[in-house]
Parts: sequence; C-alpha cells; structure tokens
Amino acid sequence: MNRREFTACIVAGGCAGMCVDLTLFPLDTIKTRLQSQQGFYKAGGFRGIYAGVPSAAVGSFPNAAAFFVTYESTKSFFAGYTATSLTPFTHMLAASLGEIVACLFRVPTEVVKQRTQANPSLNTYRVLLNTLQEEGFRGLYRGYGSTVLREIPFSLVQFPLWEYLKAVWWRRQGGRLDSWQAAVCGALAGGVAAFVTTPLDVAKTWIMLAKAGTSTASGNIPVVLYEVWRSRGIAGLFAGSIPRVTFISMGGFIFLGAYEKVRRTLL
Repeated sequence: MNRREFTACIVAGGCAGMCVDLTLFPLDTIKTRLQSQQGFYKAGGFRGIYAGVPSAAVGSFPNAAAFFVTYESTKSFFAGYTATSLTPFTHMLAASLGEIVACLFRVPTEVVKQRTQANPSLNTYRVLLNTLQEEGFRGLYRGYGSTVLREIPFSLVQFPLWEYLKAVWWRRQGGRLDSWQAAVCGALAGGVAAFVTTPLDVAKTWIMLAKAGTSTASGNIPVVLYEVWRSRGIAGLFAGSIPRVTFISMGGFIFLGAYEKVRRTLL
C-alpha cells in the first residue's frame, strides 16, 4: 500500500464511521436500553435518545480509520502470496486484525456512550469522570475482550460476504460496480452478521453496564451468556436483535457505501 492509498483509507474510513454513527445513533440507543439489565424503560425508554452522542462523535473517526487501514494493509500484504481460493480467508484475517486494532479506540468511547445511554440523567463528561474516579483508566477498557470477541465473529461473516457479493455483482455487470451497489452488498452482509452475533452483543452490553466488582463485570463471556439465558431465556440472548439488524443493515449501506465512494474519489 502506497502513501496515497494509506491516506485514502484513513480519510474514507473516518468519514464513513462518522456518517453511520451519527446518522443512526438513536437506533443504537434503543438497542442498548433493550439489552440493559435494568430494562428498557428504567434505562430511559425513548427519552434522551441522543444521550452519549459526544462520545460516539469523538471515537467514530479514529475507530473506523484504524480498522480500514489495517484491513486494506493486510489484504494488500497477502495479495501476492495467496491463491484465489484462499481469498476469503485473507479477508477474514484482515477483518479480524482490523477489529483488534479498531477496538483500542472503540471500547473507551463505547463504555462512556453506553453508560450515558443507560443513564440519560447524566451527561457524557460526568460519566467519563465517574468511570475514571471509580475504576481508573482500566475502567474505560472494561469489556475490551468481549467487544473483540463480538466484533471478530461479526467481521468473519460480514467482510468476506461483502467482498463475495461485490465480486458476484461485478462479474455479472462485466467488470463494473458503482458505490451504491457496494453499499447494497454491505447492507445485506451486515444484516446477516448482526443477527447471528446478537448474543455476543448482549453479553458485551451487560459487561459494560455492570457495577464494578460484580461477577458480570469480570467479563467472562460464557458465564454472562449463561446468566442471560437463565434469567431471560433465548429471547434475552437475542434482545435488541431487530434494532441491531436494522441499525447494522442501514449502517452497512451507509458505512461501506460511503467508504467506497470517498476512497474512489481520493484515488
């Protein structure tokens, strides 16, 4: 990857991240409250659905930029070493590495954002201060492992499927694919990935919102998943799946469509 491609990835990824996070923030708030241990209405219901948006605004650009730089760099590195039949595995590896790096930026903003969404009476700055005072800097990374373990399976489904759908559409059109078509592929891939990984998203939400010192806050995903299943059943494991699938399908359309559009413009 040359310098121009590197810059294009940063700018396109960052712009795409901000577009999707700010546009669809209300749906994300509703999903978080549906998954909250205290219940939807006690977590705020439909009140203050933009609670936590400053945290999302600050973190979305570096988070998405870091992902796409890592993703495209890994794809570029392995392009000359792998056979065509192994391309999906290259995409899986690239997406997984991208998520690990991106989560270094995503998790602190996600912790503050979700706690503000679940406590709309507090503002983003107050939630940040409370987290630092009660848990220190490590508190901002509570749920890092669960977030990575949610995002990697998600990306293992979404990005190879996205690349596959683009390739199929590209071949059927004789070697041409517009940005909006890449966006449609992103919406389909994102919706499928969102549904199958909803239980991991529920576990991540419970861990991030749990009180410090509790067993849930320890971040043991199998234990948390069992706790959710025991207390709320299968429905609890898929709590918030409808807004999550809706959010990520729309997000995939905006995110991956905007990325393709900006990147092609810069290149």
